[in-house]
Amino acid sequence: MDTASSTHRDTPDGPDTTPDGDAPPGERQLALELLVHGVGGTTPERMLGDPRTVLVTGDDTAAVYRRAVDADAEQRPDDYRAEPIREAYCWCNLTSGNGARALWLILLPFMVANLAHWMRPAAPSHHRGHYVYDILVRLLALSLTVLLVAAACEVALDLTAWQCAGSAACAAGKSWMGFMSPEQGGTWSGPGRRIVLAALMPLLLVGFLWWLSRRTWSAYESASPPPRRPGTSRDVPSAQRPALTRRGFWYGRRVVARLRAAHTAAGLLTIAVALLVAGADFDRRTGGGGLLSVLGRVLLTLVVLLAALTVWIVCRTARCEAEPDEHRDRFLVRALPFGALCALVLAAVHTAWARPDWVSGDRLPGSGAFGGIAVFQGLLVLGLLVTAGFLQNAARRHGHGHGDGRAALNGFHGAAVALLGCALGGVLTGGAAQRLGDWLDGGSAPGRPGAPIAGPPVLLSWQASVLPVLLVVVAAFAVLAGVRMLLVRRKVEPDIPGLYDKQERPDEQRTRRIAGTIARAGLTDSAPVLVGAVCLVTLVLGAGAVAGAWLTDRAPGRATERAPLLVHTAAATAESLGSWLMGAGVLLLAVMGWRAYRDRSTRRTIGILWDVGTFWPRAAHPFAPPCYAERAVPDLTWRMATWTENNDGRLVLSGHSQGSVLAAAAVWQLDLVTRSRVALLTYGSPLERLYGRWFPACFGPAALTGLHREMDDWRNLWRLTDPIGGPVRLTCEDGPDIDLGPLRDPLAFGRTLQHPLPAQILGHGDYQSDPVFEEARATLIARLGACVPHQRDTAEPPEGS
Repeated sequence: MDTASSTHRDTPDGPDTTPDGDAPPGERQLALELLVHGVGGTTPERMLGDPRTVLVTGDDTAAVYRRAVDADAEQRPDDYRAEPIREAYCWCNLTSGNGARALWLILLPFMVANLAHWMRPAAPSHHRGHYVYDILVRLLALSLTVLLVAAACEVALDLTAWQCAGSAACAAGKSWMGFMSPEQGGTWSGPGRRIVLAALMPLLLVGFLWWLSRRTWSAYESASPPPRRPGTSRDVPSAQRPALTRRGFWYGRRVVARLRAAHTAAGLLTIAVALLVAGADFDRRTGGGGLLSVLGRVLLTLVVLLAALTVWIVCRTARCEAEPDEHRDRFLVRALPFGALCALVLAAVHTAWARPDWVSGDRLPGSGAFGGIAVFQGLLVLGLLVTAGFLQNAARRHGHGHGDGRAALNGFHGAAVALLGCALGGVLTGGAAQRLGDWLDGGSAPGRPGAPIAGPPVLLSWQASVLPVLLVVVAAFAVLAGVRMLLVRRKVEPDIPGLYDKQERPDEQRTRRIAGTIARAGLTDSAPVLVGAVCLVTLVLGAGAVAGAWLTDRAPGRATERAPLLVHTAAATAESLGSWLMGAGVLLLAVMGWRAYRDRSTRRTIGILWDVGTFWPRAAHPFAPPCYAERAVPDLTWRMATWTENNDGRLVLSGHSQGSVLAAAAVWQLDLVTRSRVALLTYGSPLERLYGRWFPACFGPAALTGLHREMDDWRNLWRLTDPIGGPVRLTCEDGPDIDLGPLRDPLAFGRTLQHPLPAQILGHGDYQSDPVFEEARATLIARLGACVPHQRDTAEPPEGS
């Protein structure tokens, strides 16, 4: 591997024309190799290849380790002339540490909505479309909070307290519901008091979400960025720098606090509306114009004003990334949740007030709001589509877009993912209501003549009917993916034997297995097509479900009773099957959460999902699972900055899989002087294949090219058999290509003297076993010059010192 052409790199103070390897021995620098593991995590002992390790800095959640023999390496520089000091950064406990993280499964729709925020196209930062896009995503995230709390109100207030407790047939055999039965005439037997008592459940849900967000907020989003050297001639204004280089990017403490206040208020106000609408409906039907009715209208007006204030705060809460945001929240923001709680208490008192002759009907008044939420979310998604189109056009005009067409769904992927978040939220909330309705009515079809209760809102039944059709679409794409795999396998099979020694005997079965692995790994690149198709079908069917519910006001089975037999049978089957699938999905999620809470291995498996989904800060939804990178990236940046400051040395940052993304993000956070001292080694890296395609504004070609030019050097290893990692697709005019690959996998085709047993197909793992890995590592280390440190020039102290 030729490195001579890459030894002349520009530094912030001018061109560096002397390779470290040519420096006088007395002035050579100490070098560090910092390893960062990927998804799923591993132990420091395995990363360092030594059972004896010591903690250098950090805690039980995330820490840097060394081999025990290297604990005092800086005091023995002569022992590290040939090899650098090796350290391992372990961050797996950030996503799969304790059992409480199993509760994050219920936050999955919020996580997906938060991802949509970061998927906007790579238009210039001054384009107003960014502002509009961010507002639309934040409003969509707010609607998900309202949807979740409304579903909790549907379960507790409507199905349980209003319908079942008010029906003698449903309450029979449920002793725990006896004190709410109108037949007993107890204190809590009135409809208003029953639903006020049941409102404790959604109130506890909002409180739990607030507590969970605040708990993770104090642990994850409070890591301070490291100090930086004073600006140099190569510095550019913050607004023009790549987003990941800004000092405040990984410090979301204040933004999350403001959004948490707004979303908490939205949840409380949703409960208040559910209570007030029920009482107002009775007052309107009885023609009451007394004080109680007037107070109800006043309280409803107050709730509407507080809701408008909540929306205003959400729209105004934009991220400030140029510097860490330490501004104290305004009194209005801090007081909003308390104002919403007071409104809820007043609404509860008003609803619980005695009203003679008030009996519960079929469904709780206001349950039709689910249709309004669905329409609102659909309009927001359409707005995101239009805004993304303007941003993508601006990106193309300014040269920031993917000229090779690598951007997922041509830049519309953010809107597609936002729609998936809404659909996922609908499935989880609707599934919970469907299962509870089936359980309360003893297994008979809710809403049918003679059924004990009317059941969930009609819209939820229509949405359940859509689910089987959507699964048919997914199954069709699975079949097409299988056909594509077969075609790709047949296409690459003839080329496999030519990659190995011709003396090895051909093995048709071995060839087919390698080709099949390559074909399966390539399915990752087809994910945008599947996401786009599912989203298109979801949008169309979702609109049809809302229209069907509003036009018929009946569940699909009953709405098609007079239709042809085939249509009625299909509708009734889809309704029943969809209801079962929705409920099964909720039960499956609950089982997974329980297993993850009790079993560490299951928790680690689920943690892999969070490794990928919670890399990004909580910019849209404060109740999403916390961003572990807001702890991991400052950790890595602090370690690199302080080590180079103390030892005037250079380092190789080595990252596998998701660890390579953390490594790149940490290098971006360094000042330009320190950044030029870092060489990056990535393997199995999704930097371009996943992050570059799905998050082009932060990991697009322009951003990665700039990172490469400002570092000392970069090498990236990849395999065709790797379903996650891939090339970064960048070259630099003054040096060799970054990408080394595709690497041969397996290392041996058949049985040889060196490999008497069949070699394993490694895919995404164990890149270190490939000889090319050691060559690339040795090349980068040789450029750094592992050697004796010299005294640092302290003429320019670090910023903030």
